[in-house]
Amino acid sequence: MPDQIAPAAAAADQRTLDVILERMAAWHDRPAVTGPAGDVTYGTFLSHVDQWCERLIERGVAPGAVCGVYGDFSPSTCALFFALMRLLAVMVPLTEAGRTQLAELQTLAGVRWMIYPGGAPGEGSIEAVEGPDAAVIAAFRERKRPGLVVFTSGSSGRPKGILHDCDRVLGKFVSERRGWRTLLFLMMDHFGGFNTFLSSFAYGGTAVCVAERLPEPTCRIVEQARVQLLPVTPTFLRMLWVSGAWRQYDLSSVELVTYGAEPMPQATLDMVREVFPRARLKQTYGLSELGVLRSRSPEDGSVWLQVGGDGFETRVLDGILWIRSASSMVGYLNAPAPFDADGWMNTGDEVDERDGLIRFRGRTSDVINVGGNKVFPAEVEGVLLEVPGVLDATVYGIPHPLLGQVPCATVTVREQEPNDALRDRLRRHCVERLAKYKAPMRFIVAQETPSMNLRLKKARDER
Repeated sequence: MPDQIAPAAAAADQRTLDVILERMAAWHDRPAVTGPAGDVTYGTFLSHVDQWCERLIERGVAPGAVCGVYGDFSPSTCALFFALMRLLAVMVPLTEAGRTQLAELQTLAGVRWMIYPGGAPGEGSIEAVEGPDAAVIAAFRERKRPGLVVFTSGSSGRPKGILHDCDRVLGKFVSERRGWRTLLFLMMDHFGGFNTFLSSFAYGGTAVCVAERLPEPTCRIVEQARVQLLPVTPTFLRMLWVSGAWRQYDLSSVELVTYGAEPMPQATLDMVREVFPRARLKQTYGLSELGVLRSRSPEDGSVWLQVGGDGFETRVLDGILWIRSASSMVGYLNAPAPFDADGWMNTGDEVDERDGLIRFRGRTSDVINVGGNKVFPAEVEGVLLEVPGVLDATVYGIPHPLLGQVPCATVTVREQEPNDALRDRLRRHCVERLAKYKAPMRFIVAQETPSMNLRLKKARDER
């Protein structure tokens, strides 16, 4: 099974956190994290980690304790995560995005301590709570390793709890790489966000905390903190371009823009070039169950890429991407493991293949079934974004008495235009570029800015 590791590998993994911490100590005067009060050096940051350890031990937080951390990335929160890893606790990051399900998530993970970090390690509160013990976590405690729990929605929409061994997750960061001034844009309860957080500190970079994940505040912090690495979503990049906020700030410090979590329309990718003309663009890929894979594109800005890297194997079966990972999750807290007998996982991502590269078409769960024909919303959205004057497009399926489903599109436009004329223009373009069954049967026109959900992705499921 994927969570079975050889004794030698386990022994090596147990030293991983110490390797990272020793490396961080050597960067004593280098800025580790920046927040509203400015830069915090690695030396000061590690003293904050010590302070959190002392506070947690005084309150009775023991190895294996399941600790919910509610809030957002800040210098104090970052230090708290390292303190919890040192104490071999199981961390459960919780944010405003999951506020309506907070009680359910706490119960699912078996949280025994809720920590609300303040502005400094001496601030904030640590509260004991009652809760059941998840069987997977109870067994994991015997390993005496730090753990991480993140959540993902299943096909029913109910959250699944995913337990990771933090030493395994940290293993990919042992090899030294360049450190960046990195914006912690992806949220801390998102595996990609936690991965970004770890990479920033493990490589001696500077983690830049952001309070609001909207175009104007993001541009402001990029300029003020001279951010070099900007990890975001395609939907946010589209919103950024549409907002025009990027014209008001100096974003020239950005050297690398990474994007993932959803398909990237070529039209959006082309626009990103206008916002960040000197930055490299890189598509990333990962799953909460498996971790974040290394990726490489044949040319900058291409939607085709190669994914994998040390510890990952990939294959495509019937157009579906399958992955086997050495850093895969320990297991779900409330569902059977999704791996086959050989440790492979069906990602649910449909892809095209070409010369050893893949291009993502969309999730199987998003497919619109039109009389037995597959329609991928991302493909249709990409075509609609080619139409002059269209700022954003969201495609989704609606019921049809004969075909089962048909595609429908909500489009945001820059300027008012008679709706009938606009719909005719959109329909003609789709028919010219797509098979007839892929063309939306209905168009809804809006004059509002593109929207994203609390996970910073296209709000397709909220339409």
